[in-house]
This record gives sequence, C-alpha cells and structure tokens, in this order.
Amino acid sequence: MEQKEFETLIRGVRPRLYHEAFRQLQDKDEAEDVTQETVLKLWAMRQELNQYRSVEALAIVMARRIALTRKRKKTVSLTDWQKVDIAESNTPEATVISQEEEDRVLRLMSKLPDAQKVVLRMKHLDGLETSEIARITGSSEESVRQNLSRARRKIMQMFIK
Repeated sequence: MEQKEFETLIRGVRPRLYHEAFRQLQDKDEAEDVTQETVLKLWAMRQELNQYRSVEALAIVMARRIALTRKRKKTVSLTDWQKVDIAESNTPEATVISQEEEDRVLRLMSKLPDAQKVVLRMKHLDGLETSEIARITGSSEESVRQNLSRARRKIMQMFIK
C-alpha cells in the first residue's frame, strides 16, 4: 500500500478509531493516544493490509484491544526505567529531597500511557532530540511533540496533587 492510499484510508477510519477508544477509556487524551498508536501499527503493517477483507474492521479491533489493555494496566513496573543520577548538592538534606522528587517523578511517569512514557523517557532521560525520537518510533515529529506536551502536563498535574 502506498503512502497516499494509506493516508486516504486513515482519514476515513480515524474518527471511528477515536470513537472506539473514547468509548472504552472515557478520556479524550487517552483516546487520541490509542488512535495514534493504532495508526502507527497499521503503518508498520501497511504492506500486508491488502490481505484483509476489511482494513477498517481490523483497525477498530486493534484500537479496541489497545484501549482495553491501557484500561487494565493501571501501573507499570519501573524495572525497565533507568534511574536518573542524583545531582551533586551541597547538603545531605538537599540530596535526600532531590532523590525523593526524582523517585516521585519516575513513579508518576510509570502511570503515563506507553507512547507518552516512551517519548518522555527518550527526551529527558536519554537526551534525544525530537527528530531522533520520531525516527526511532516511526512517528511524526508533531506527534512526538504532542505526546511530550501531554506527558509533561499530566506529570505536572499529578505532581501538584
């Protein structure tokens, strides 16, 4: 399937993907993330899409399963996350406070959707540029920026609580 054909297909099916994800999750941002993730998965398998009788049905089932997985998955293990080195500070008290804040941010990051968590980790912990993250994840720079923005906003909201 060529890019133009894929784009035409996605323009038609995207609203239904979003609707299905929103129906499952009742969260606009989460639904958009599920929609983006579904489109990315479809893009990755674009050469095989001609084998399916209804690509739209396939896409909706994929979106439903991704949404249900996110719904079930409340917390994620931190074992695959790299710890951030504690910045050198002048006092032991400042070191303890800094470590506690870093631990809290990592715990909050674990509650983010996978797409947001991955781009946030790549940007802030691994120090990658937006263009590099887009290339690695196979998504557009705009979607990477959007996921970063949503992730930062959610972390800030949870941190303030």
